[in-house]
Amino acid sequence: MSITKTLLNKQPGQHLAFLPDPKPEAIAELLTAFANADGGTLVLGMTPEGRLGDLYVAEEAQEALQAAARLCKPPVPANWQAEQLAEGVVVVLRIDRSSELHKLWDGRILMRKGAENRPAEPAEVEQLVFARADGDFETQPVPGAARDDLDEGVIDDYMERRQQRSPRSSVLPKDRLLQQIGALTAERTPTVSGLLLFGKEPQFYMPQSRAIFVKFADTSPRGPEGSFGYGRREEFIGPLPTIIDRAWRVIWEEMDKHAVVRGLQRQEETEYPTAPVREALVNAVAHRDYRLTGRGIEIRMYTDRLEVISPGGLPAHITLDNNVEEHYSRNPRIVNGLYQWGYIEELGLGVDRMIEDMVNAGHEPPKFDATTYRFSVTLFNKKDPLRVAAAQPGQMNERQMKAIEFLQRHGAITNRDYRELCPHVGPESLRLDLADLVEKGVILKIGDKRGTRYILK
Repeated sequence: MSITKTLLNKQPGQHLAFLPDPKPEAIAELLTAFANADGGTLVLGMTPEGRLGDLYVAEEAQEALQAAARLCKPPVPANWQAEQLAEGVVVVLRIDRSSELHKLWDGRILMRKGAENRPAEPAEVEQLVFARADGDFETQPVPGAARDDLDEGVIDDYMERRQQRSPRSSVLPKDRLLQQIGALTAERTPTVSGLLLFGKEPQFYMPQSRAIFVKFADTSPRGPEGSFGYGRREEFIGPLPTIIDRAWRVIWEEMDKHAVVRGLQRQEETEYPTAPVREALVNAVAHRDYRLTGRGIEIRMYTDRLEVISPGGLPAHITLDNNVEEHYSRNPRIVNGLYQWGYIEELGLGVDRMIEDMVNAGHEPPKFDATTYRFSVTLFNKKDPLRVAAAQPGQMNERQMKAIEFLQRHGAITNRDYRELCPHVGPESLRLDLADLVEKGVILKIGDKRGTRYILK
């Protein structure tokens, strides 16, 4: 299929731009913006609708690209191919994410954000410089580490899980596989990702790779009387799979649990839906910036929320506005290792499902926050009864929904209030409605006989 037909009617976006006229200044802006972000494709000589511009011969495109390269400091490497049409030439350039920071001739530093090239903010420039300082950090050999620092049992478990996930893949010798996935160098020295995934004691070489859990007695680190304290503090060390397992076990132990009856089934309901908690934990381990020393992952459990904080801001072009639609990992080898292990079920869908599971369980959506050197996820344990009802169609009838709305407005409801809300329904049916809501754990019954009233649980 021709270049023109492949790109026809595709819209400009984070990774795609069209430039019908070969102006070196405009080309240079797009080259640097893509290289400073996550790379992309530049279509030169055509609009998104397929209208050709003023590019007639390939030599003209080459001259424009050479002129644009001189406007970028340092020059941006790009692979390109041209297609000669009867009406002119279409050139497609592929720009990869660069290991260097690129400026324009006038000193501007651009980044691709959505379908636009925008000047990078000072904090973003600092992050770009930091992110490119060490190249591919995951595959760097760890100074002083040796092959004996890797745990054979952990490696064997990984290989077994990997084979179960892809039974038709060939079985490689152990060290050959470790080299293939970037865990060992050709000289059999453990790399950063190899030590983090399979090390006997990664924290000996990388102390920042530990995680800490703290449970507080109130909604802030200081308790009701102003004293600073916590009920439980645990520190997790070892390879990343071990850290995930141990941290999850402690979170599970500390979450409130109670039994609920739905229909004829008795089920255990946890303070937070388990899937979003595990997702927040695994994401923190998989995506944190392991170059940042002096701070590990922090898991803070308060009476009203759970916070999972990982060192390192959002990578590349990811922002708080696009983190659901866009996906990028600063640690692709660690992510793939955890995926093969089974800690990540499906690549690229974690944030979407975290939001969906929290809302479906009646909670607020997760809160995401990011600075240059920190990213946090906050899960709130308070439930909205209306969300619960919406998430469980058929579990509440229309009358019960009216009762919940009344409770939210007035704080309590009596049998008389409920009869006035539903004047055409018999009192026995209304009594059963309220008893059903009590059984489901949505409301509480307070008082007796004529003094009976109901409040939200």
